[in-house]
Amino acid sequence: MVLQTLNSLGPQHGYAIAARLGQVSGGALQLNMGTLYPALMRLEQRGLLRGNWAITDNNRRARFYALTAAGRRELAKERQAWDRMAAIIHALLRGEI
Repeated sequence: MVLQTLNSLGPQHGYAIAARLGQVSGGALQLNMGTLYPALMRLEQRGLLRGNWAITDNNRRARFYALTAAGRRELAKERQAWDRMAAIIHALLRGEI
């Protein structure tokens, strides 16, 4: 979800990522920063994100995260896996399997 959010919106800071996920999920996803920031660090360590310090619209210093080429490739793989799983679930719900 983080990779897709950054793919859609471009570079964002952690709070903006969490806010966007909450918005598009109608409030069903409410990530706390204690969960999100370690995940962002792991994604950055894996080379999927690149973080840079910048100033927010509120004139605060924050780390902005952007997808790397490796992150875009990983997102494409995860989308394919999700599409396969969703197709299986739909087939099960229709009684085809």
